[in-house]
Amino acid sequence: MRIGELAARTGVHPRLLRYYEEQGLISPDRDANGYRNYSADVPGVVTQIRALLGAGLSTEVIRDILPCAHGPAPELEPHPDMLAVLARELAAVEAKIDCLAETRDILTCYLNATRGKLATQDR
Repeated sequence: MRIGELAARTGVHPRLLRYYEEQGLISPDRDANGYRNYSADVPGVVTQIRALLGAGLSTEVIRDILPCAHGPAPELEPHPDMLAVLARELAAVEAKIDCLAETRDILTCYLNATRGKLATQDR
């Protein structure tokens, strides 16, 4: 199938599909005229890519674990390297959450202190 048909089937813009190709996530064959020709399994791969991107993974990480992905969810085959990558990514997300929670607490303190000053000025 050509890129337009793949875009229509997946709801992913052709420019983004070309980006996935540049990142090594999908690889079409080329017709004699140079047009991209995607195999029938690529729409499922694009669905997997979208799900993994939705989980916050980078295209670099997705490239590493995509061979272990099956189905639209995707379901991942257990593999020690892939498990290590996912554990590392989860730890990074948890660290970001901790940092954001600390930032939230600090901003809450500033907001409450400022509101307190405003309340005393209005009296």
